[in-house]
Amino acid sequence: MLTSVQPTYAERGNPKVEFEAQTIDDMIAAFMKEHRIPGMTLAIVQAPYIPRVVGYGVSDVEKGLLASPKTLWNAGQMTQAYTAVAIMQLVEADKMTLDDPVGKHVGDLPAEWQPLTVRQLMAHVSGTPDYTKQAAFNPAHEYKPGEVIALVKNVPLAFQPGTQVANSATDFFLLGLVVEKVSGLSYEAFVTKNQIERLGLKNTLFASALPGVKLEAVEKNDFKHKEFLSDPSYINPTEMATGYTEKDGKFVPVKRNSQSAWYADAAVLASAEDISLWDIGLAGNLLVSKKENREFLYNAVKLNDGTVVPAHCGWRFPGHKGLMDIEGHVSGFSCYLSRFTDKAELVCVTLCANKEGVDLTVLARLIAGAFNRKLGPPVGPKVMTCLESCYSVQTTVNRLEEFLKLKGVDIAARIDHAAAAKKKGMELRPTEVLIFGNPAVGTHLMLSRPSIALDLPLRVVVWQESDGTVWLGYHDVLDLVQRYGIADRADVVTLMRAGLAAASRHATVPY
Repeated sequence: MLTSVQPTYAERGNPKVEFEAQTIDDMIAAFMKEHRIPGMTLAIVQAPYIPRVVGYGVSDVEKGLLASPKTLWNAGQMTQAYTAVAIMQLVEADKMTLDDPVGKHVGDLPAEWQPLTVRQLMAHVSGTPDYTKQAAFNPAHEYKPGEVIALVKNVPLAFQPGTQVANSATDFFLLGLVVEKVSGLSYEAFVTKNQIERLGLKNTLFASALPGVKLEAVEKNDFKHKEFLSDPSYINPTEMATGYTEKDGKFVPVKRNSQSAWYADAAVLASAEDISLWDIGLAGNLLVSKKENREFLYNAVKLNDGTVVPAHCGWRFPGHKGLMDIEGHVSGFSCYLSRFTDKAELVCVTLCANKEGVDLTVLARLIAGAFNRKLGPPVGPKVMTCLESCYSVQTTVNRLEEFLKLKGVDIAARIDHAAAAKKKGMELRPTEVLIFGNPAVGTHLMLSRPSIALDLPLRVVVWQESDGTVWLGYHDVLDLVQRYGIADRADVVTLMRAGLAAASRHATVPY
């Protein structure tokens, strides 16, 4: 009998993993086709298990290398989470404190940087200018620390420390230098010893270690591996994925990101499975011993004025109990990890892709919903695109409105349904709709089919569910034009979809 299974784990082990009658394989295939992604690997954690690791497509287009469980991807800014763990390990070893000024450990810094504390750098409240956003930055160039600092040493702080949150690669670059100074080891050596080797990760490394990985020299357009026939170490090989951008409808390989260019902000290379193994190790005391120190890493930031920002150390914290997520975006790669850490759920989704600039958050939420319906969006993708917000309904709509106005988009109306219901003596959870548009863009659709004016301007709804989570939803512009039979405005549709996605993202996440 199976009656001994606890209700909260009722869906664990269910072999039918699908969301709204769509399998995970179908979701990913459709997503990769829509976003033109060469290759991707998915890993699922249901702690302490990793019941699914699967590759899709190719990790190298020209050589035909398959994306697989051992494929190495550049994890991008997910590296910040590894760096934050390294800092806390040094704090636990009583070698430093979170309130140490960075100038105590790192010399030759601009005067206004020196008093910035380790705590401020970890929280991204320092205001340091992001060196990766400078015109002279080259992600494939090998840098010395002084050369990185030179990129921004004459750029003033973006804001007074503690007054705002803004993700800056410079913050974690400096933290990497702190790790080196305090530990007496290189950043790479310290992370390797205290995280990679401690957890026994076989497919997590830095670029400097790639020459030691047994990579077969598969010829372009040959698609044939041969070494595995005589050397078992080449069976199910570890291979570094090639990163791509897209130009004129074609995949264009990007130059390999250099380790020194991204350093402690975005230099970790890992398989999706190893990211998941690291994720499981993060749950207990294997990496950070004390519970209060783990809780510090994964709690929201409080600004000087008391404002709480739902983010820390690269992580973001939507309202769903126990949910935290983190992204990685560098040249050629997009990665994402979401962790549902509540004891009743314990599901984590890792996605790695070899195309830059891909937002994997919505796909990951649908995949999580396939393993536990409560983890998916409250409304399926056939109805609308949904994103969970890190903010309240009012703040989410405020952020959306501010972003749209900044982009020159006209706000037609803001409707507070809960306030309207209250006037009639009824109660409704916070629910607002923002109606907006840009006639210079949307008019093209009405010229093709005037009746589409019924659904223009565009609108976004933001509402609160009974569990307190806040969601933003909108109808896909592509679905809209297809419903009206418009087939001659692909350029307009692409522009509108990108704008809507960017606005929704800004509204729902801190960075």
